[in-house]
Amino acid sequence: MTSESTTARVTLSHLDELWFQVTGTRCNLTCNHCFISCSPHNNSFGFLSRTEIQKSLEESRQLGVKGYYFTGGEPFLHPEMVEILEDTLKIGPATVLTNATVLKDEWLQRLQQAQSKSRYSLEFRVSIDGFDAETNDPIRGEGTFARAIRGVKKLVHTGFLPIITATRTWKDSEDSSMLSGFLSMLKQQGYSQPRIKLLPTLKLGAEQNRSGGYTDQQRVTGEMLQDYDRSQLVCEHSRIVTTRGVHVCPILIESPDALLSNDLATAAQKPYTLGHGACFTCYQYGAICSNISTGSGPSGASA
Repeated sequence: MTSESTTARVTLSHLDELWFQVTGTRCNLTCNHCFISCSPHNNSFGFLSRTEIQKSLEESRQLGVKGYYFTGGEPFLHPEMVEILEDTLKIGPATVLTNATVLKDEWLQRLQQAQSKSRYSLEFRVSIDGFDAETNDPIRGEGTFARAIRGVKKLVHTGFLPIITATRTWKDSEDSSMLSGFLSMLKQQGYSQPRIKLLPTLKLGAEQNRSGGYTDQQRVTGEMLQDYDRSQLVCEHSRIVTTRGVHVCPILIESPDALLSNDLATAAQKPYTLGHGACFTCYQYGAICSNISTGSGPSGASA
């Protein structure tokens, strides 16, 4: 870390978004670009209980949180995921990040009913990393493309408009052709107005093993933050709850310095130094964790 990078500090301006690592690092898939190496056998982070989440939801209301995100691992491995989302929709909008391979019709019907009774929205972000099995399955596992598309069809049939998120495992220059491929494929599958968000790779976890980690030069410095819109950084307006406590952001939960406190109020008071390579990726692309497609380059599209 350079001396300049130690001055690249970001203070939480307001706690707009609260994330939950609801199923820890447990996932039914083992993707070779996963930045926290989730898998069926990774138990380094555990499941949050419904009671723990309810406690954090109540605390967050006092802090003015405006939206909630649920991630993992695969959130729908949690035996009470439907109930957790029903609880959340009583107080604010919810987004769940899923691979869509384990969704059940009865779950989605319940969630559609919960959303219809709520003043808030429920969003699904579905991870698919190629527009056919040949481009997706080498990254996410054999047969995962077909299973994910079945999940997308279930969501669309139930009335949801999922955001399809694809991580760039291709060259940036191929964005346009990949995006066209996704749009065409999704329309053929009956998703007439698909929403797509392209994400940069994060050179952590399994992705670090696949393509190499960050260099020492890939760091955010204080000079780089001058005249920069810091609201593009998730740490400027978000925190994440795991079984270990409250961390600065969803990307860095495995970094010891990212664990800020055991309670939201204390975590909200602590500034954070952008000393990791992943902070550089967040700086480059902006808003990579939120639903909104912003930042440099074609990070998202709809049609």
